[in-house]
Amino acid sequence: MILAAKVVLAFGGTIAAAGAYTFHDGVAQVRVDDNRGTHVHIWAPAAIVPIALHIVPTRQFHKFPREAQQFVPTLRVLAKELENYPNSEFVEVGTGDSETHVRVRTVGSKVVVDVVDHQDKVHVVCPLAMVRDMVDALKDVEVDDSDPAA
Repeated sequence: MILAAKVVLAFGGTIAAAGAYTFHDGVAQVRVDDNRGTHVHIWAPAAIVPIALHIVPTRQFHKFPREAQQFVPTLRVLAKELENYPNSEFVEVGTGDSETHVRVRTVGSKVVVDVVDHQDKVHVVCPLAMVRDMVDALKDVEVDDSDPAA
């Protein structure tokens, strides 16, 4: 009986530790709703992205053009500096008829993007830790030196 209790305790502790690790960066979510009846709602632990980036070899990614690769250090600094602006609005654009609206902001430790028009509503939330991990993974992607104009 004591052995069974130890096994259950070890299994429960493992599940709790795995859950804590999985959700330590937060949850990324995407919600898309349109007037045609399509509703897509996805919630995923933000830890999935860095794990996936370590599992998938970087050679499987499309090669970056040199112009894009030179902005990776800028993106790294931007991802780090966004933490200093926990509740800030960065972009808010609306058309004259107020039917189309785009808003990019930080809420706490997350980047929130909302797009609303007369047909669709899109809401994306990404934890800043996930954004930092994605940008850090970009430094390992090869630069494509081929010239498409040649």
